[in-house]
Amino acid sequence: MRLIRRSLDRLQPWFVKGGRFEKYSALFEMVDTLLYTPVDKTHGAPHIRDAIDLKRVMIYVVLASTPAVLVGIYNTGLQSNLAIQQLGLLSADGWRGTILDLLGIGYDPNNILACLIHGMLYFLPIYIVTLVVGGIWEVLFALIRNHEVNEGFLVTSWLFAATLPASIPLWQVALGISFGVVIAKEVFGGTGKNFLNPALAGRAFLFFAYPAQLSGDAVWVPIDAYSGASPLALAAEGGIEELSSHGITWSQAFVGTIQGSIGEVSALACILGGAFLIVTGIASWRIISGVVLGMIATTMILNTIGPESQAIYAVPWYWHLVLGGFAFGAMFMATDPVSAAMTRTGMWIYGGLIGFITILIRVVNPAFAEGVMLAILFGNVFAPVIDHFVVQSHIRKRKLRDSYEQQT
Repeated sequence: MRLIRRSLDRLQPWFVKGGRFEKYSALFEMVDTLLYTPVDKTHGAPHIRDAIDLKRVMIYVVLASTPAVLVGIYNTGLQSNLAIQQLGLLSADGWRGTILDLLGIGYDPNNILACLIHGMLYFLPIYIVTLVVGGIWEVLFALIRNHEVNEGFLVTSWLFAATLPASIPLWQVALGISFGVVIAKEVFGGTGKNFLNPALAGRAFLFFAYPAQLSGDAVWVPIDAYSGASPLALAAEGGIEELSSHGITWSQAFVGTIQGSIGEVSALACILGGAFLIVTGIASWRIISGVVLGMIATTMILNTIGPESQAIYAVPWYWHLVLGGFAFGAMFMATDPVSAAMTRTGMWIYGGLIGFITILIRVVNPAFAEGVMLAILFGNVFAPVIDHFVVQSHIRKRKLRDSYEQQT
């Protein structure tokens, strides 16, 4: 870091002398903002000494989740090419097939480039619609309230697009991000004032409004006439034996070559991104640990007391870790600093509650295989209550301690 800084300090005068500073000043400001202390400083009370600002937080979250999205893009193309191969088709339908045929890339599932480009043709339209529609709402509210458009939407749009299946209609993408931005964030005052995660709120709205496009066997691979249940749904039906009968291994689920939402399939990429957020101080390790421990404890209890007739009760915790959106939710959604608990003790309780509710929904409710999305939103609602009781508990302990000291 110091070497980069020295190099930039030496280059900056050269740009000024050459009259190039105005052209390249944005570059220096971007690097300073990303790696060093922000330009804007607090001149009046309260004085907060911290090198992290909103822009850097948002950029770090996007960087951390990018590997999960890239693996998801590759996996989308992989699953699509495998489906085309199994169905004996010569090409994909629609404009995507036209583009792939013109490029001459083909549909070989063993070709990494073919899988990446095919998957990109599904993810890019989803993300572009998310950016355009959500950006319009952000600008509209900024104009009405006479404030600048901040970087909060950068993370919301990125994470929202990552939670969607590749087959979702684009008009539903526009509707979902509109609900997340307007109803879950802007009506409460904008970035930093919302009590629900906007990306998850938009995803939940779509799930309950249009369940046929967000769940079932036909939504995970965007190829017409192809239907295949997600590994989480298979586990809900017949446990580990059902997964084995379909040739699904734990390592496949861990790496991310299984059916599922675009950015949620790779537990490995999610864990690496979560580790980056912990090291940089963006995400709370207490929340992540609480979610994982809550999941493990609940799973082990249900493994013990569950009826033998329902195979989902016997699924071990390490399978729950890699199935569905658990890893993605634990690393990137539950750790949202705005909607999560703030106190240290509250973070443990908040995380444990999310892990507990996730497994409870997955196992006890057989009609709904995934549970992490609703569990995090449930945790968001109770986060202020959890913090309130933690603070009140500290106040009572302090009063008792002061009273005891006065008596002695």
